[in-house]
Amino acid sequence: MNILEKFMHERLAAVEAAKSFVSLEQLREQAEGRVHHSLKTRLLATGKTHIISEMKKASPSAGLLQPDYDPTAIAKSYLENGADAISVLTEPLHFLGSEDDLRRVRATVDLPILRKDFMCDPYQVVEAAAWGADLILIIAAMLTDDQIQLLYNTALEQGLEVLTEVHTKEELDRVLPFSEAIIGVNSRNLKTLKTDLATAHELAAFIPQDRLSVAESGISRRTEIESLESAGYDAFLIGEALVSGDDPGGRLAELISY
Repeated sequence: MNILEKFMHERLAAVEAAKSFVSLEQLREQAEGRVHHSLKTRLLATGKTHIISEMKKASPSAGLLQPDYDPTAIAKSYLENGADAISVLTEPLHFLGSEDDLRRVRATVDLPILRKDFMCDPYQVVEAAAWGADLILIIAAMLTDDQIQLLYNTALEQGLEVLTEVHTKEELDRVLPFSEAIIGVNSRNLKTLKTDLATAHELAAFIPQDRLSVAESGISRRTEIESLESAGYDAFLIGEALVSGDDPGGRLAELISY
């Protein structure tokens, strides 16, 4: 079992447990009042570097990143320093995330919020809407085409945007038919958990020019952002380079500034 299979089995079990506490119908009712904040609209605006700033307490590759994790304070800092959106990890076992983290960020900022998790059941998509997220992550490597279609359709029904994450040309070809989705290219090797930005550069040539795209993982310097912008990426999802220090917002400002 590879790491994604392990995470998927864990999340499926968690979803089944959650269904016994909050029904799908209850989630749909909670989601009815959600106000949408569009990442697509922000990315289509020109003239600046677009960064999806990630919030996470820990990760399997780096361990504990924020011992005194305060989602509210970090979200305010990201907002003040030019973030276009905020990615919130909600996976509890390996990233130490939670529903509460996302709800706290939603109460703090009016930026688009990405629920970043291992999405494998439509229930999680409706959860994301109920909690106040604006888009979800769909990881092609852990899902069949039919599973992607189901999650994608559910997201659109809930008025959510979608970021489809790929690591290879084959995965990119699989997600291109989902025409409303933003394409995310993750440069992290799923077997070794190491990052190599060559992945993002190699796949950039195969992304249609009319599709919004996001480079993910392994980005820590302004020069890397400029190189990836030249390759055609519209935005960058950056996490550990921000939250591994004492001033995530200040680090964000450094990466945005020219």
